Amino acid sequence: MDVEASTPSPREIEALARRIDRPVVLVGMMGVGKTSVGKRLAAVLGFGFVDADEAIEQAAQMSIPEIFERYGEAYFRGGERRVIARLLDERREAVGNVIATGGGAFVDPATRALILDHGIAVWLDSDVDTLFDRVARKANRPLLQQGDPRETLLRLKAEREPLYRQAPIHVESRSGPHQRTVTAILRKLEQWQ
Repeated sequence: MDVEASTPSPREIEALARRIDRPVVLVGMMGVGKTSVGKRLAAVLGFGFVDADEAIEQAAQMSIPEIFERYGEAYFRGGERRVIARLLDERREAVGNVIATGGGAFVDPATRALILDHGIAVWLDSDVDTLFDRVARKANRPLLQQGDPRETLLRLKAEREPLYRQAPIHVESRSGPHQRTVTAILRKLEQWQ
């Protein structure tokens, strides 16, 4: 039986949750399922969950597409770094948390360093077809609003993969139930600890 396929027992999950000494931070491409998987992972571990994009929108009092349109990507990345730094700092005291980041957060060198230093970075990876199927349903992806979205995804994936590879944990997020991805993360966290 595949180690990643077998769901840990409640006792194993409880023991793992006690060993996790900092926030689990999900990184990866847009559409890979960081928010959906993150909510499920947090629930299984008995942790809190926060979506960094939602925290950014709350802090800015505007949507991410509005921030991109009004101020540009560089401005957005600076605000994103400050919000993630705050989330990581807040979460240090209450270790049991899962943070889902935006697709470009881990690309920024300073944000990546913060996550690697103060969190457990988990790279959720997926093939472009699965990503495209997932993001095609939503119109809130500023980087996909110009040009061919599939070509943009291919280019971004190629550019970002070397940076995502710096995350100590790598998990495939395939089409199908997110619970499989959650189980794979739990097994990788057990091995990493």
